[in-house]
Amino acid sequence: MQRLTTTPFGRTLSAAVLETIDRVEAGGPVPHIDKWEVFRQLCTARQAFGVTDRDLTVLNALLSFHPGKILGDNAPLIVFPSNKALSERAHGMAESTLRRHLASLVAAGLLLRHDSPNGKRYARRGAGGELVRAFGFDLKPLLVRADEIAHAAQAAEDAAERMRMRREEVSLLRRDALNLVLYGQEAGLSGDWEKLLNSLMETHKALRRRLDAGTLDALHNEMSELLDLAQAMLTDAEKMSGNARRYERPIQNSNTDDSDLEPSLEKERSGGPSTNPEMVHDQKEPRIPLGLVLKACPDIEPYSPHEIRHWHELVAVACLVRGMMGISPSAWAEAQRAMGPENAAAVLAGMLQKVEDIRSPGGYLRRLTQKAEDGAFSPGPMIMALLRGGES
Repeated sequence: MQRLTTTPFGRTLSAAVLETIDRVEAGGPVPHIDKWEVFRQLCTARQAFGVTDRDLTVLNALLSFHPGKILGDNAPLIVFPSNKALSERAHGMAESTLRRHLASLVAAGLLLRHDSPNGKRYARRGAGGELVRAFGFDLKPLLVRADEIAHAAQAAEDAAERMRMRREEVSLLRRDALNLVLYGQEAGLSGDWEKLLNSLMETHKALRRRLDAGTLDALHNEMSELLDLAQAMLTDAEKMSGNARRYERPIQNSNTDDSDLEPSLEKERSGGPSTNPEMVHDQKEPRIPLGLVLKACPDIEPYSPHEIRHWHELVAVACLVRGMMGISPSAWAEAQRAMGPENAAAVLAGMLQKVEDIRSPGGYLRRLTQKAEDGAFSPGPMIMALLRGGES
């Protein structure tokens, strides 16, 4: 089938189009390729070619008009669907939108136009029904650039894998730092643990977004430094604590108000709130399914070493995360006493999902606890609001 045209009808010729024409007309052997395989590779490498997912939707529709799976020089490579037919296969895309995305594919050097004298798309056939001449979109640039597309796809996959590994490393560093900070805080060791917890919370917020490689590298360095600082603070605090015990010199602060202290064992024995979730014997049962909570609050799942399948596993993860959110042991224990451990864990999961909007998680949880004690709060509406994407 002859190619008679090199310039588009009624459109300005660009340097990009001329470059594509030169590549196509350069001659030389070109591989026969599976059109859907090169399309999948192009989807992976779309950023390297400057095309969008909507551009690729149109290309997918165009490829569907090419008979067979293989693109090769021994078969016609010009497709000539009408705008109506192309729109139907592009999920009803408007014609004006189609034209815009077709222009983007041409500008990216993935298609060539072979326009008829009046700009219409059609084909002429010989006496035997074979195609003699066609006016439409030439798919040969995909054939000529198949190796380039494959290499770009591999590079994109390698970069994505490096990003996944870097993100995993940041998550592991954050987890180690969080465990050390929570240990220091729960053990009552001296140190600015709250400051470190605030830094960890900022990292959690950042990891919820899509980050580029540079930002992930910066977060990795920040988490490494924070982990080193937590280890150093813990070592210093334990040395100081050991020296104090050795010389039997108790550390006291005469200005400390007893009401600011966390609940003691005496308070636990006398019926006060317990800091240990396993010692909370409230039998309040959750009225919402665990699966619904996890669907509405997916941000809590990465903090579990395995898939959360039971309520007690969610409670355990919530006990870990509450410290990172700056919620004190007393506030957490009061919430469990008032709501029951499972309901309190569901509430905390909901708070974590909206943590960026909560100025003081500890104070917010105490308010919800008070409402629960008054019989004016249950986690069900909060979880359903998150599920619907509304405000909790």
